Amino acid sequence: MHWNGGALESGRRIGKVARARLPLLWRAMARRFDTPPTADEIAALAGRSLAALPDPFAGHLRDMVVRVEELADEATLASLDIDHPLDLTGLYEGVPIGDKESSAPGTLPDRITLYRRAILDEWIEEGEPFETLVHHIVIHEVGHHFGLSDADMHGLEESAA
Repeated sequence: MHWNGGALESGRRIGKVARARLPLLWRAMARRFDTPPTADEIAALAGRSLAALPDPFAGHLRDMVVRVEELADEATLASLDIDHPLDLTGLYEGVPIGDKESSAPGTLPDRITLYRRAILDEWIEEGEPFETLVHHIVIHEVGHHFGLSDADMHGLEESAA
């Protein structure tokens, strides 16, 4: 399941860092996740995170594809030198915005893949609201798209909260 520009279609673990507050609207809409969230629910949360980003970021993300998979495959883990699939919660794949002019025509769209079981594992370990965790992972991966530092990503996360 993935989100693509507002339509629902069929990171590396970041550790303990301060998470941004949820947008007020999300707190009112948040469901209690007494059962593990589905791929569809995670994709919808990711879509809301992308939609909440301010300009100029939002304008560059219209074609971003968000997919939700259960776990990263062995080839992906090996390419990132990650030993365990629960250590990768999200992955940005594409051409960073600063390199777009040099990208060849016909390049695949930029995409963020969220790994459901790794996110669920971190949710259980960290104990923070699920929406906050997904929001943080999405913002972190968007940061890679823009070539941002961790400090810049934190600022972006706060502005989208």
